[in-house]
Amino acid sequence: MSPPSEIPSAIVLADTCEYSAAERQLLLRLAHDSIQAALEGRDQGLDLTPPSPHLAEPRGAFTTLHLQGKLRGCIGYILPVDSLYKTVADTARAAAFEDPRFEPVTLAEASELRLEISVLSPPQPIRPDEVIVGRHGLIVSQGNHRGLLLPQVPVEWEWNRETFLAQTCLKAGLPPDAWQHGAQLQGFTAEVFGEE
Repeated sequence: MSPPSEIPSAIVLADTCEYSAAERQLLLRLAHDSIQAALEGRDQGLDLTPPSPHLAEPRGAFTTLHLQGKLRGCIGYILPVDSLYKTVADTARAAAFEDPRFEPVTLAEASELRLEISVLSPPQPIRPDEVIVGRHGLIVSQGNHRGLLLPQVPVEWEWNRETFLAQTCLKAGLPPDAWQHGAQLQGFTAEVFGEE
């Protein structure tokens, strides 16, 4: 069963939009096509040539999958490793089949998935008092531990700044107060858009 030919209107969760409505729809369609192609065993035939110079720019990005309103997978690259166009295809496929928290997406589920794409700015060092909930994503690292939470996560969970910092530490496998005891903090922003 193929995904619906019409993708629902994209929701944009960003102050300013670098990507046009047409580009956002194209990236969401690409993410669906990448998952569907993998399910049908034809992922090698998917054309990943960026259709414009803008989508050929290297960017870090995450693709998040939702099924019936619940998280179904999320994988991404913090730093740019390829064109945004190829990164979206790769992260969508990885979120569907490689997120260790979930079983691989099935053919029956594919048409019901609702996708969200987060295109990241480069991470920069940030002080705890500079973190703005709803604007910044966070990366906490210390030793071999590293954890990341996207900007939309604390908003969805209604966390304040301190809870956001503590939860990012926990995601890294660190004590919740590691941000107060030498853990390195980096912040980033994201243009987040997805399907209703």
